[in-house]
Amino acid sequence: MRTFVLNRTVDISGVSGVGVVAEGVQFAGGMIALHWLSSTPSVNIYRNVEEMLHIHGHEGGTAIEFRS
Repeated sequence: MRTFVLNRTVDISGVSGVGVVAEGVQFAGGMIALHWLSSTPSVNIYRNVEEMLHIHGHEGGTAIEFRS
């Protein structure tokens, strides 16, 4: 397992803001669990990093930062 945060520099939707907006874990098989750090927190599951960034990457405005 690897942990990470989503660090957003541009919020094209105007919903989540900028900075660290979510924390997550990537499991050995590649699946992602993502926890949103907002006033209405939720958890989402994705098949892989590419799928998650396709949906939440904000056209390059969001970076995934893996933690050691």
